[in-house]
Amino acid sequence: MPNATKQHKYYCGIGLHARSMYVCILDSEGEVVFHKDIKTRPDALMIAISPFLDDLVIAVECMFSGTGYQISVKITI
Repeated sequence: MPNATKQHKYYCGIGLHARSMYVCILDSEGEVVFHKDIKTRPDALMIAISPFLDDLVIAVECMFSGTGYQISVKITI
């Protein structure tokens, strides 16, 4: 994955769990513009992030319990 080469309008962090995900979106100034615990469903996520899709970077964190493995994913939209 190439390194970021520009600043984006919005940055989204997602803490992913089995039944819910915590979504927090910051603008380029670092101000929180959205933060909410939502159901882990694609339609719920799309509703939450749709106002910010014009320039959004998403990072997702997921921990596999019992294994000690942690996964982080970065998505640029």
